[in-house]
Amino acid sequence: MTKQRRLNKGQLRRVRANQTKRLHQAELERDVVDATTGSAEAGVVISRFGQQAIIASESGETVRCHIRRTVESLVCGDEVVWRRLDQQAEDSVAAVIEAVQPRRSLLSRPDYYDGVKPVAANIDQILVVTSVLPAFSTQIIDRYLVACEDIDIEPVIVLNKADLLADIEPELLEHITEALALYKRIGYRVLQVSAKAQQGMADLHQLLRNQVSIVVGQSGVGKSSLVNALLPNIDAEVNVISENSGLGQHTTTVATRYVLPQGGVLIDSPGIREFALWHLEPERVAWCFVDFRPFLGLCKFRDCKHLDDPGCALQEAAATGELAEARLYNFHRIIESMTLKKPSRATSRGDKT
Repeated sequence: MTKQRRLNKGQLRRVRANQTKRLHQAELERDVVDATTGSAEAGVVISRFGQQAIIASESGETVRCHIRRTVESLVCGDEVVWRRLDQQAEDSVAAVIEAVQPRRSLLSRPDYYDGVKPVAANIDQILVVTSVLPAFSTQIIDRYLVACEDIDIEPVIVLNKADLLADIEPELLEHITEALALYKRIGYRVLQVSAKAQQGMADLHQLLRNQVSIVVGQSGVGKSSLVNALLPNIDAEVNVISENSGLGQHTTTVATRYVLPQGGVLIDSPGIREFALWHLEPERVAWCFVDFRPFLGLCKFRDCKHLDDPGCALQEAAATGELAEARLYNFHRIIESMTLKKPSRATSRGDKT
């Protein structure tokens, strides 16, 4: 007979705490079911905090809600059906979210421990923010572009700190100019702006009008300055959401939806600085390089790695100038990084949010 292992005091405390938490959640669920007497209303999720969310009603009112257990996934930007409670709960929850409308798009972020995690829904475009300083990098830009192409959300390349172009070394200026021209030839939209000098901001506001956009970018590129320039009253709005959620300034660490003064919506997600690509197969990465597509499937061998393989259509296109060598170089660097950083199956499981 196998001897049963006894739990130590710390483990017993954690087990009892988890049981108490589950019982409390079940009690809340029953209370919500009994208390919902309002009619169904439409709304959109501003931000989510565990089993609660802040939504905006059709009239623009912000409402704190419980999330029904039957709602399997809920993120910033989701369009939802909700009902008011006939009496506001002690924790200031005034409503319950009952269902999520079908999503038009979903931005997900691969996480090393939790798999592919949804971040925001119903996005029209992603602003890929780079800058003159710190070092301008097409490798980083291409990683973002692959991520955007994979989830079928349109990217816009935004060069911030453009006011510094006049003061940089001629070689760097030439490199940046040629790289941006290449992205334009491929078919991507490119804007040069300066949040500090207010350069190009009118064009950026026009680009964002009537669109739902999210900003991504490496540390140091001025992403926060750009968001503050687009949303001059963001601190006041954050405070309102903080008071509503009861979570203080921690709201700034989650994806949050803001209505732009000139029209359109901006989702700020400080947690998204880069997208890992280890969840993609090399063939998918190649397809996400849009300028590779005319040559894919034309290689001599089906398992061509596009290196020194004989009969490689991509290598031949690069040799003739039909394909930019820099893009092919960046493709191989991405594949190398995926091989080095890809987690094991045990740690790459996808958990629902």
